[in-house]
Amino acid sequence: MNPAPNPATNPVQQQPNAQAASVRHVLVHLITPLLMCIGMGLAYMSAFMVPHPHHVKVAVIGQGPQVTAVAQAIQSKAGDTLAVSTLPSTDAAVARLHSRDLVGAFVPDPAKPQLYIAEGNSDSSATVAAKVFTTVAAVEDKPLAVTDVAPTTADDPTNSGPFFLMIAVSIGSYSAVAAIGAGATGWSLKRKTALALGTATAVSLIGAALAGPVFHLAHHSLAGVWGLAWLYSAAILLIGVGLHPFLKRWTTLVMMVLFVMLNFTSSGGLFQPELQDGFFGGLHAFWNGAGLVEGVRSLLYFGGTGLARHAWTLVGWVGVGALTVGAAAVAERRHRVSESETEAEAEEELEELVAV
Repeated sequence: MNPAPNPATNPVQQQPNAQAASVRHVLVHLITPLLMCIGMGLAYMSAFMVPHPHHVKVAVIGQGPQVTAVAQAIQSKAGDTLAVSTLPSTDAAVARLHSRDLVGAFVPDPAKPQLYIAEGNSDSSATVAAKVFTTVAAVEDKPLAVTDVAPTTADDPTNSGPFFLMIAVSIGSYSAVAAIGAGATGWSLKRKTALALGTATAVSLIGAALAGPVFHLAHHSLAGVWGLAWLYSAAILLIGVGLHPFLKRWTTLVMMVLFVMLNFTSSGGLFQPELQDGFFGGLHAFWNGAGLVEGVRSLLYFGGTGLARHAWTLVGWVGVGALTVGAAAVAERRHRVSESETEAEAEEELEELVAV
Protein backbone atom coordinates (compact mmCIF):
# COMPACT_ATOMS: atom_id res chain seq x y z
CA MET A 1 0.00 0.00 0.00
CA ASN A 2 1.48 3.35 -1.11
CA PRO A 3 1.69 6.10 1.55
CA ALA A 4 -0.51 9.21 1.10
CA PRO A 5 1.38 12.06 -0.65
CA ASN A 6 2.69 14.77 1.64
CA PRO A 7 1.44 18.26 0.44
CA ALA A 8 4.61 19.84 1.78
CA THR A 9 6.75 17.79 -0.61
CA ASN A 10 4.32 17.67 -3.53
CA PRO A 11 5.68 19.94 -6.34
CA VAL A 12 2.27 20.14 -8.00
CA GLN A 13 0.69 21.63 -4.86
CA GLN A 14 3.73 23.74 -3.97
CA GLN A 15 3.60 25.69 -7.25
CA PRO A 16 0.11 27.26 -6.73
CA ASN A 17 1.06 28.11 -3.14
CA ALA A 18 4.24 29.85 -4.31
CA GLN A 19 2.34 31.75 -6.97
CA ALA A 20 -0.28 32.90 -4.45
CA ALA A 21 2.45 34.05 -2.06
CA SER A 22 4.15 35.94 -4.90
CA VAL A 23 0.91 37.69 -5.84
CA ARG A 24 0.26 38.68 -2.21
CA HIS A 25 3.83 40.01 -1.95
CA VAL A 26 3.40 42.19 -5.05
CA LEU A 27 -0.05 43.44 -3.96
CA VAL A 28 1.31 44.47 -0.56
CA HIS A 29 4.07 46.49 -2.26
CA LEU A 30 1.50 48.12 -4.55
CA ILE A 31 -0.32 49.59 -1.54
CA THR A 32 2.27 52.37 -1.20
CA PRO A 33 2.06 53.76 -4.79
CA LEU A 34 -1.73 53.50 -4.76
CA LEU A 35 -1.92 55.44 -1.50
CA MET A 36 0.48 57.99 -2.98
CA CYS A 37 -1.79 58.36 -5.99
CA ILE A 38 -4.83 58.95 -3.79
CA GLY A 39 -2.97 61.33 -1.49
CA MET A 40 -1.40 63.38 -4.28
CA GLY A 41 -4.71 63.69 -6.09
CA LEU A 42 -6.58 64.77 -2.96
CA ALA A 43 -3.87 67.20 -1.84
CA TYR A 44 -3.11 68.88 -5.16
CA MET A 45 -6.66 69.08 -6.48
CA SER A 46 -8.10 70.39 -3.22
CA ALA A 47 -5.28 72.94 -2.83
CA PHE A 48 -4.91 74.20 -6.39
CA MET A 49 -8.02 73.43 -8.45
CA VAL A 50 -10.25 76.31 -7.33
CA PRO A 51 -8.27 79.13 -5.67
CA HIS A 52 -10.71 81.40 -3.90
CA PRO A 53 -9.68 84.68 -2.24
CA HIS A 54 -10.69 85.24 1.35
CA HIS A 55 -9.70 88.17 3.55
CA VAL A 56 -7.09 89.38 1.06
CA LYS A 57 -5.55 92.46 2.68
CA VAL A 58 -5.83 95.59 0.57
CA ALA A 59 -5.92 99.28 1.46
CA VAL A 60 -7.25 102.57 0.17
CA ILE A 61 -4.73 105.40 0.50
CA GLY A 62 -5.83 108.80 1.74
CA GLN A 63 -7.72 110.57 4.51
CA GLY A 64 -11.17 111.99 4.91
CA PRO A 65 -14.79 110.90 4.45
CA GLN A 66 -14.44 110.26 0.72
CA VAL A 67 -11.62 107.75 1.16
CA THR A 68 -13.51 106.02 3.97
CA ALA A 69 -16.59 105.81 1.77
CA VAL A 70 -14.59 104.23 -1.06
CA ALA A 71 -13.11 101.65 1.33
CA GLN A 72 -16.51 100.80 2.77
CA ALA A 73 -18.05 100.47 -0.69
CA ILE A 74 -15.31 98.09 -1.82
CA GLN A 75 -15.62 96.05 1.37
CA SER A 76 -19.40 95.85 1.06
CA LYS A 77 -19.20 94.65 -2.51
CA ALA A 78 -16.36 92.20 -1.93
CA GLY A 79 -17.68 90.61 1.25
CA ASP A 80 -15.23 88.28 2.96
CA THR A 81 -13.00 87.97 -0.10
CA LEU A 82 -11.21 91.19 0.89
CA ALA A 83 -10.12 92.85 4.12
CA VAL A 84 -10.13 96.55 3.23
CA SER A 85 -8.44 99.16 5.39
CA THR A 86 -7.35 102.77 4.91
CA LEU A 87 -3.84 104.15 5.13
CA PRO A 88 -2.93 107.83 5.47
CA SER A 89 -0.11 107.98 2.92
CA THR A 90 1.67 106.24 0.08
CA ASP A 91 4.75 105.77 2.27
CA ALA A 92 2.68 103.90 4.85
CA ALA A 93 1.25 101.67 2.12
CA VAL A 94 4.67 100.93 0.63
CA ALA A 95 6.00 100.03 4.09
CA ARG A 96 3.13 97.58 4.59
CA LEU A 97 3.74 96.09 1.14
CA HIS A 98 7.43 95.65 1.93
CA SER A 99 6.57 93.95 5.20
CA ARG A 100 4.31 91.64 3.16
CA ASP A 101 1.35 92.51 5.31
CA LEU A 102 -0.59 93.92 2.35
CA VAL A 103 -1.37 92.72 -1.17
CA GLY A 104 -2.38 95.99 -2.81
CA ALA A 105 -2.97 99.66 -2.00
CA PHE A 106 -5.23 101.91 -4.09
CA VAL A 107 -5.13 105.70 -4.55
CA PRO A 108 -8.67 106.80 -5.48
CA ASP A 109 -7.64 109.84 -7.46
CA PRO A 110 -10.45 110.73 -9.91
CA ALA A 111 -7.93 112.05 -12.42
CA LYS A 112 -5.27 109.33 -12.06
CA PRO A 113 -6.22 106.28 -9.98
CA GLN A 114 -3.17 104.30 -8.96
CA LEU A 115 -2.48 100.85 -7.51
CA TYR A 116 0.63 99.78 -5.57
CA ILE A 117 1.47 96.06 -5.52
CA ALA A 118 4.45 93.82 -4.65
CA GLU A 119 4.79 90.98 -7.13
CA GLY A 120 7.80 89.70 -5.20
CA ASN A 121 5.32 88.58 -2.54
CA SER A 122 2.99 86.65 -4.85
CA ASP A 123 2.10 87.04 -8.49
CA SER A 124 -1.34 85.49 -8.01
CA SER A 125 -2.24 87.75 -5.07
CA ALA A 126 -1.04 90.83 -6.97
CA THR A 127 -3.27 89.75 -9.87
CA VAL A 128 -6.27 89.58 -7.52
CA ALA A 129 -5.60 93.13 -6.31
CA ALA A 130 -5.19 94.38 -9.87
CA LYS A 131 -8.52 92.87 -10.92
CA VAL A 132 -10.36 94.36 -7.95
CA PHE A 133 -9.09 97.89 -8.38
CA THR A 134 -9.22 97.86 -12.17
CA THR A 135 -12.95 97.38 -11.74
CA VAL A 136 -13.10 100.28 -9.27
CA ALA A 137 -11.15 102.55 -11.63
CA ALA A 138 -13.38 101.58 -14.54
CA VAL A 139 -16.33 103.23 -12.75
CA GLU A 140 -14.58 106.57 -13.26
CA ASP A 141 -13.64 105.53 -16.80
CA LYS A 142 -9.97 106.12 -16.06
CA PRO A 143 -7.01 103.78 -16.74
CA LEU A 144 -5.42 102.32 -13.62
CA ALA A 145 -1.71 103.04 -13.21
CA VAL A 146 0.08 100.14 -11.46
CA THR A 147 3.33 100.59 -9.52
CA ASP A 148 5.22 97.47 -8.43
CA VAL A 149 7.26 98.25 -5.31
CA ALA A 150 8.97 94.83 -5.21
CA PRO A 151 9.24 93.60 -8.79
CA THR A 152 10.53 90.18 -9.77
CA THR A 153 13.33 89.79 -12.29
CA ALA A 154 13.10 89.00 -15.99
CA ASP A 155 14.44 85.52 -15.18
CA ASP A 156 11.51 84.84 -12.81
CA PRO A 157 8.58 86.93 -14.09
CA THR A 158 5.86 84.87 -12.38
CA ASN A 159 7.65 84.57 -9.02
CA SER A 160 7.46 80.78 -9.19
CA GLY A 161 11.24 80.25 -9.08
CA PRO A 162 11.41 79.77 -5.28
CA PHE A 163 8.66 77.14 -5.53
CA PHE A 164 10.50 75.16 -8.20
CA LEU A 165 13.72 75.44 -6.21
CA MET A 166 11.89 73.94 -3.24
CA ILE A 167 10.64 71.06 -5.42
CA ALA A 168 14.16 70.26 -6.62
CA VAL A 169 15.64 70.29 -3.11
CA SER A 170 12.68 68.30 -1.75
CA ILE A 171 13.02 65.52 -4.31
CA GLY A 172 16.76 65.27 -3.76
CA SER A 173 16.26 65.12 0.01
CA TYR A 174 13.47 62.59 0.43
CA SER A 175 14.87 60.39 -2.36
CA ALA A 176 18.16 60.33 -0.48
CA VAL A 177 16.30 59.09 2.61
CA ALA A 178 15.16 56.04 0.64
CA ALA A 179 18.69 55.51 -0.70
CA ILE A 180 20.24 55.68 2.78
CA GLY A 181 17.61 53.34 4.18
CA ALA A 182 18.22 50.76 1.43
CA GLY A 183 21.97 51.11 0.97
CA ALA A 184 23.24 51.67 4.51
CA THR A 185 21.38 48.91 6.34
CA GLY A 186 24.44 47.73 8.24
CA TRP A 187 25.56 51.20 9.29
CA SER A 188 25.22 52.65 12.75
CA LEU A 189 22.74 55.46 13.25
CA LYS A 190 25.65 57.83 13.90
CA ARG A 191 27.16 57.09 10.48
CA LYS A 192 23.75 57.40 8.79
CA THR A 193 23.22 60.79 10.44
CA ALA A 194 26.62 62.02 9.27
CA LEU A 195 25.82 60.78 5.76
CA ALA A 196 22.44 62.56 5.90
CA LEU A 197 24.06 65.88 6.80
CA GLY A 198 26.65 65.45 4.07
CA THR A 199 23.91 64.66 1.58
CA ALA A 200 22.02 67.80 2.67
CA THR A 201 25.13 69.81 1.86
CA ALA A 202 25.34 68.24 -1.62
CA VAL A 203 21.62 68.70 -2.33
CA SER A 204 21.60 72.33 -1.15
CA LEU A 205 24.70 73.13 -3.23
CA ILE A 206 22.93 71.71 -6.28
CA GLY A 207 19.91 73.86 -5.43
CA ALA A 208 22.10 76.95 -5.08
CA ALA A 209 23.75 76.22 -8.43
CA LEU A 210 20.34 75.94 -10.09
CA ALA A 211 19.14 79.14 -8.42
CA GLY A 212 22.29 81.06 -9.27
CA PRO A 213 24.47 80.40 -12.30
CA VAL A 214 22.11 78.01 -14.10
CA PHE A 215 18.72 79.80 -14.07
CA HIS A 216 19.66 83.17 -12.52
CA LEU A 217 16.81 83.15 -10.02
CA ALA A 218 19.15 84.62 -7.41
CA HIS A 219 20.88 87.71 -8.79
CA HIS A 220 22.18 88.34 -5.28
CA SER A 221 22.22 86.74 -1.80
CA LEU A 222 23.11 83.31 -3.22
CA ALA A 223 24.89 82.32 -0.01
CA GLY A 224 21.70 83.05 1.92
CA VAL A 225 19.65 80.98 -0.52
CA TRP A 226 22.10 78.10 -0.04
CA GLY A 227 21.86 78.41 3.75
CA LEU A 228 18.07 78.24 3.68
CA ALA A 229 18.21 75.27 1.29
CA TRP A 230 20.65 73.46 3.61
CA LEU A 231 18.41 73.90 6.64
CA TYR A 232 15.43 72.68 4.62
CA SER A 233 17.24 69.63 3.23
CA ALA A 234 18.89 68.72 6.53
CA ALA A 235 15.54 68.67 8.32
CA ILE A 236 14.00 66.31 5.76
CA LEU A 237 16.99 63.96 5.80
CA LEU A 238 17.25 63.88 9.59
CA ILE A 239 13.55 63.20 10.00
CA GLY A 240 13.71 60.44 7.38
CA VAL A 241 16.77 58.77 8.92
CA GLY A 242 15.17 58.99 12.35
CA LEU A 243 11.84 57.54 11.20
CA HIS A 244 13.26 54.67 9.15
CA PRO A 245 14.08 52.36 12.12
CA PHE A 246 10.44 52.63 13.22
CA LEU A 247 8.56 52.69 9.89
CA LYS A 248 10.85 50.58 7.67
CA ARG A 249 9.39 50.38 4.15
CA TRP A 250 6.53 52.74 5.05
CA THR A 251 9.03 55.57 5.52
CA THR A 252 8.77 56.59 1.85
CA LEU A 253 5.00 57.00 2.06
CA VAL A 254 5.19 59.05 5.25
CA MET A 255 7.91 61.26 3.76
CA MET A 256 5.75 61.84 0.68
CA VAL A 257 2.82 62.87 2.88
CA LEU A 258 4.89 65.26 4.98
CA PHE A 259 7.14 66.79 2.36
CA VAL A 260 5.15 66.58 -0.86
CA MET A 261 1.41 66.29 -0.28
CA LEU A 262 1.21 68.70 2.65
CA ASN A 263 4.38 70.63 1.86
CA PHE A 264 4.10 71.67 -1.78
CA THR A 265 0.44 72.58 -1.37
CA SER A 266 0.96 74.84 1.66
CA SER A 267 4.24 76.48 0.62
CA GLY A 268 2.67 79.56 -0.96
CA GLY A 269 4.66 78.90 -4.11
CA LEU A 270 1.66 79.09 -6.43
CA PHE A 271 -1.07 80.57 -4.21
CA GLN A 272 -0.71 82.49 -0.99
CA PRO A 273 -2.76 81.41 2.06
CA GLU A 274 -5.42 84.02 1.35
CA LEU A 275 -6.25 82.21 -1.91
CA GLN A 276 -6.50 78.75 -0.32
CA ASP A 277 -8.77 77.08 2.20
CA GLY A 278 -8.09 77.29 5.90
CA PHE A 279 -6.27 73.95 6.17
CA PHE A 280 -3.47 74.68 3.71
CA GLY A 281 -3.40 78.33 4.72
CA GLY A 282 -2.91 77.24 8.33
CA LEU A 283 -0.04 74.91 7.45
CA HIS A 284 1.67 77.79 5.63
CA ALA A 285 2.29 79.48 8.95
CA PHE A 286 4.75 76.82 10.18
CA TRP A 287 5.45 74.17 7.52
CA ASN A 288 9.02 73.92 6.24
CA GLY A 289 8.24 74.37 2.53
CA ALA A 290 6.70 77.75 3.29
CA GLY A 291 9.78 78.59 5.36
CA LEU A 292 12.03 77.97 2.35
CA VAL A 293 9.85 79.64 -0.32
CA GLU A 294 9.02 82.72 1.73
CA GLY A 295 12.55 82.96 3.08
CA VAL A 296 14.00 83.01 -0.44
CA ARG A 297 11.46 85.66 -1.46
CA SER A 298 12.38 87.76 1.56
CA LEU A 299 16.04 87.58 0.56
CA LEU A 300 15.62 88.23 -3.15
CA TYR A 301 12.77 90.76 -3.32
CA PHE A 302 12.41 92.44 0.09
CA GLY A 303 15.96 93.05 1.28
CA GLY A 304 15.69 90.43 4.01
CA THR A 305 12.56 91.84 5.65
CA GLY A 306 10.84 88.99 7.48
CA LEU A 307 13.71 86.58 6.82
CA ALA A 308 14.36 85.82 10.49
CA ARG A 309 10.91 84.35 11.03
CA HIS A 310 11.21 82.02 8.05
CA ALA A 311 14.77 81.02 8.97
CA TRP A 312 13.64 80.13 12.50
CA THR A 313 10.86 78.01 11.02
CA LEU A 314 13.49 75.99 9.15
CA VAL A 315 15.71 75.79 12.25
CA GLY A 316 12.70 74.46 14.17
CA TRP A 317 12.27 71.67 11.62
CA VAL A 318 15.97 70.79 11.95
CA GLY A 319 15.27 70.54 15.67
CA VAL A 320 12.40 68.14 14.96
CA GLY A 321 14.80 66.09 12.85
CA ALA A 322 17.35 66.01 15.67
CA LEU A 323 14.69 64.84 18.13
CA THR A 324 13.60 62.12 15.69
CA VAL A 325 17.18 60.87 15.33
CA GLY A 326 17.50 61.01 19.12
CA ALA A 327 14.42 58.81 19.52
CA ALA A 328 15.86 56.35 17.02
CA ALA A 329 19.16 56.32 18.95
CA VAL A 330 17.33 55.49 22.18
CA ALA A 331 15.43 52.68 20.43
CA GLU A 332 18.68 51.36 18.92
CA ARG A 333 20.39 51.39 22.31
CA ARG A 334 17.52 49.52 23.95
CA HIS A 335 17.59 46.96 21.14
CA ARG A 336 21.32 46.37 21.67
CA VAL A 337 20.81 45.96 25.42
CA SER A 338 17.97 43.50 24.80
CA GLU A 339 20.12 41.49 22.38
CA SER A 340 23.00 41.44 24.87
CA GLU A 341 20.72 40.22 27.65
CA THR A 342 19.30 37.51 25.39
CA GLU A 343 22.79 36.35 24.42
CA ALA A 344 23.86 36.32 28.07
CA GLU A 345 20.83 34.22 29.05
CA ALA A 346 21.53 31.79 26.22
CA GLU A 347 25.16 31.43 27.32
CA GLU A 348 24.08 30.76 30.92
CA GLU A 349 21.63 28.06 29.80
CA LEU A 350 24.34 26.48 27.66
CA GLU A 351 26.81 26.46 30.58
CA GLU A 352 24.18 24.82 32.80
CA LEU A 353 23.54 22.09 30.22
CA VAL A 354 27.29 21.45 29.87
CA ALA A 355 27.66 21.24 33.64
CA VAL A 356 24.87 18.64 33.84
